[in-house]
Amino acid sequence: MSAANMKPTAGMTPAEPGSVHPPPAKAEIRRSLGQIAVTVPLYLGLWTCMYFSLTVSYALTLALAIPAAGLVVRIFIFQHDCGHGSFFRDRWANDLLGRVCSLFTLTPYAIWRHQHAQHHANWNNLDRRQSGLDIYSTCLTIAEYQRLRPARRLVYRLSQHPVVALLILPPLIFFFLYRVPFDTPPRWKKERRGVHLTNLALVAAYGSLGLLIGFWQVLLIQVPVSSLAAIVGVWLFSVQHKFENTLWLHGPEWNATDAALRGSSYLRLPRVLQWFTGNIGFHHVHHFDPRIPNYHLQEQHNRTPAFQQAPMLSLWAALRAYRYCLWDEGQRKMVPIPKGAVPA
Repeated sequence: MSAANMKPTAGMTPAEPGSVHPPPAKAEIRRSLGQIAVTVPLYLGLWTCMYFSLTVSYALTLALAIPAAGLVVRIFIFQHDCGHGSFFRDRWANDLLGRVCSLFTLTPYAIWRHQHAQHHANWNNLDRRQSGLDIYSTCLTIAEYQRLRPARRLVYRLSQHPVVALLILPPLIFFFLYRVPFDTPPRWKKERRGVHLTNLALVAAYGSLGLLIGFWQVLLIQVPVSSLAAIVGVWLFSVQHKFENTLWLHGPEWNATDAALRGSSYLRLPRVLQWFTGNIGFHHVHHFDPRIPNYHLQEQHNRTPAFQQAPMLSLWAALRAYRYCLWDEGQRKMVPIPKGAVPA
């Protein structure tokens, strides 16, 4: 059965591959530079305010960490666009900015770009979940979960618990896992070298800052900012593929058009959150064409009728989507882990 003949999800009509024709949208250097010129000084200004707030109240410092973390998420979207070659038209400019952004996001540019490209090749494909394995490109089906031994079921349940998956693991990933070339084959020499060079740059940058204002002060500021940004970032990318009415397909059925328009969501956020998250809520548009810069995603959505049929998530629905951890092949939707499935 072809993807074009499958049963629509949530009232959506399947699209034939190649049938969606959005207007062209390329990088505009003035808009790209404008985003940097606004975002980076705002972040540095907030960081400075956090430093001076340490002598007033650490509660104030933590309050300022919230918008500062939002700006780190926005900078991460710039780095993400650079990895897709969509923020600037020249490869060298994308790579240069991507590496600079890594000092703010703590994310090695080259290795993340390579791994994220694998996500774009395999997302929501049940037969390629072990290729480019990441939290966005994999899930278990109900049948697979039921075949697990009790101990493995318990481990899976714990790994999917929101406290673990959304609060504990994200900071650990950005602070520690990204410091090593994890899950990379030896042939990825450039990417592995990039991890070590990023670490050296981070030591130089934050070490110099520590010598200037104090290492304890740097930790008191940077740890909450980076932790909050990691939590929001991991949630933001994962929720847009793991929600109730998404679509996972086996290889013969999978095609990029349906996977983009039915396997990725339109996360409708309040305007201010949309700005902080760099329009990545228009994730269906991004997956349809990763070369579209973040500042063109909304207009592409508004101008292309097929994009407007993608599954829409409100902020409230997205916050509750953590429950959907298994793909039900019979109902063709994500479902929660059954209660009491692990024997005592």
